[in-house]
Amino acid sequence: MKRNPDSALNVMGKTTYIDDLPESTEMLHAAIVCSPSAHGRYERLDTAAALAYAPGVRVLEASDVPGQNELSTSIPDEPMLSTGEWHFRGEVLALVLAPSRSVARRAAALVKLVGREDLPAVVDPREAYAQGKLIMAPRTQRLGDPEAAYADCDVVVTGRVESAGQEHVYLETQGAVAYPDDAGGVRVVSSTQSPSGVQSIVARILGLPMNKVEIETRRLGGAFGGKEDQASGWAALAALGAYRTGKPVKLYLNRRDDMTSTGKRHPYSSDFKIGLKKDGTILAFEADYYQNAGAATDLSPAIIPRTLFHAANAYHIPNVRATGTMCRTNLVPFTAFRGFGGPQGVFVIECAIEKAARALGVDPVKIQRKNLLSEGDVSHYGMRMDDVRATDTFSRCMDKAKWTELRAGIAAYNAANAATKRGAAAIPICFGISFTKIMLNQGGALVHVYSDGSVSVSTGAVEMGQGVGRKIAVVSSRTLGAPIDSVRVESTRTTTVANTVATAASSGADINAMAAQVACIEIKKRLVALAAKLRGAAPEAVDLRDGYVTVGGVADGELSFAAIVAKAFENRVDLSAHAFYATPGLHYDMKAEFGTPFYYHVYGCAVVTATLDVIRGSYRFDDAIIVHDIAESIDPLVDMGQVEGAFAQGLGWACLEELKFDDAGRLLADTLSTYKLPDAHFMPRMDVEFFTKPNPKVVANSKAVGEPPFIYGLAGYFAVLDALKAARPEGPSFHDLPMTPEKAMLFLTGDLGAAVKGL
Repeated sequence: MKRNPDSALNVMGKTTYIDDLPESTEMLHAAIVCSPSAHGRYERLDTAAALAYAPGVRVLEASDVPGQNELSTSIPDEPMLSTGEWHFRGEVLALVLAPSRSVARRAAALVKLVGREDLPAVVDPREAYAQGKLIMAPRTQRLGDPEAAYADCDVVVTGRVESAGQEHVYLETQGAVAYPDDAGGVRVVSSTQSPSGVQSIVARILGLPMNKVEIETRRLGGAFGGKEDQASGWAALAALGAYRTGKPVKLYLNRRDDMTSTGKRHPYSSDFKIGLKKDGTILAFEADYYQNAGAATDLSPAIIPRTLFHAANAYHIPNVRATGTMCRTNLVPFTAFRGFGGPQGVFVIECAIEKAARALGVDPVKIQRKNLLSEGDVSHYGMRMDDVRATDTFSRCMDKAKWTELRAGIAAYNAANAATKRGAAAIPICFGISFTKIMLNQGGALVHVYSDGSVSVSTGAVEMGQGVGRKIAVVSSRTLGAPIDSVRVESTRTTTVANTVATAASSGADINAMAAQVACIEIKKRLVALAAKLRGAAPEAVDLRDGYVTVGGVADGELSFAAIVAKAFENRVDLSAHAFYATPGLHYDMKAEFGTPFYYHVYGCAVVTATLDVIRGSYRFDDAIIVHDIAESIDPLVDMGQVEGAFAQGLGWACLEELKFDDAGRLLADTLSTYKLPDAHFMPRMDVEFFTKPNPKVVANSKAVGEPPFIYGLAGYFAVLDALKAARPEGPSFHDLPMTPEKAMLFLTGDLGAAVKGL
């Protein structure tokens, strides 16, 4: 298979992003005025100095919003521009416009708050819970009777788990360019995963019907969930500027503003209780998840159930209670991030297994293997599990890692070395694929075949470096029988394919490539019918394959794809098709917390090994062995990149990236010089194998790949913890992510209790 042509453009720097677009001489640049603390209020803004700074400066406040000053899609608790009280540091108070970006930023710095009063702030979710500061009611999923089951358990352990947030660090920061049109509407080029979502919010802010708002997304320089809902506010601010001034407006955040004012992965503080038999069979599991939702609702109501759905990970547990609570704090509203709450849930059950294994005196792998899902098991949310691949992928990964020999080698190494210790851990996964809000599982496509044989494919999918455009092109090419080089996947526009959903939940290819396939099938039927007529053959004997018409399986050298298209145009055959796809078989009762929220599951397993420097508390990762359930890959190069990249990001969350706020709600690492990211030296040697049993439910027998491999990174946390326990066996279990060298050193010196909650 040929390489993705976009890759060459990226390497040569020829792809264009928001900040690369040509700027007209009349374009205005925008800068934001942000709240200075986590919670406070003011009487008014003093804009006199800003307006006097330079000609052409203009300041827009909440009173300038012609429609509804509201960004939220559920609970109305997130104004685009503050109306006198702010609830997190970095909340936007005003928008400053100027002829240049530097002038706009300098003028924004001159805006003053009159009558400023700082108010008490809450940054800890448990404190918010104690004060009754909740977003919606808690949700609970339940199976069986855990309390009764504990009586039959030989071992019952409890614990507390902390998992910090994570910065998206997309290469392209948030941005948008808005253009007014002569009909009183706006056209916005937005860096968003959800063009229709942005369209809806911009229309609301401006008080316009959606048909007067066009959103275009060419491509994103990364997103990872951070541009799903949170791109809307920046696009709406730019649109407000264009609407009020009648001039193009560009808003593009610098890195510090982006890190300060945008949401990140939700931090969680959780409690667990697990009960097992002596042989390692898990009989009961309970968990309470206190989600730090931040100051506004955002996507928290969708993320908390994803945590609950993945509370049991890849295990069959007959008695489960999982309760999730969205706690409102005075931090930036946390938002979607790769895995969407699933990794936080998986971390808790794996912590419980690790602690239970210590109590039983066994390898955690024994408990993991014994409790893996089997065909026909019913999940704690009522879904019958079919096509289960948990044991297959786990066993294959154990075989590749030579687990028995690996453990023996580690034990021998640790016995012979006092200054360094080695550790290893495994993480199986079972990740559900579909939007858990059923209505979102839909998508459309518009396919044009031009008279010269070239093909244009438009869908709702947004290309953000994950290769979804490449997969749609491959599926379209295969379906039509057209050469891959003849297929062009267009930028995403709300005027081309309407009412789209966000490219998220690992479903971008599943939904949009399926819609494109349906449209291509319709066009192909017309071409085949014409070819059969021209050749006097039965339609069932005719096909289009590899760029040619085939009759009886033999290529017709005179009827290439381009030639039959030209004939179709001459014969007035429609060469365009619109198609729609909705994921079938999904249903879920939110009151009963019972149903089938996923179309299928992705399975896999990772083994990670680590070596710890006992003197310094530092460590290195040695090897990562991954077996990932990909079914039949549409593009193996794209999918391999997704697995490796997701694992790197997950390993960074688990062991390196420390998203830390002080008690006043200030982000302590708000630049890339202070927020540490994985690099080549941090990563282990990787051995990735695809598990390739077909998945007939989805386009091209494939499976989703975006989010599930992120969870493999958790194996790195437990590998380091395993090495720490080898160095200090009497030390307490602690489950506080990320596993930084500082925490490792505190554990080794016995001072961890002062630094880690819950010990």
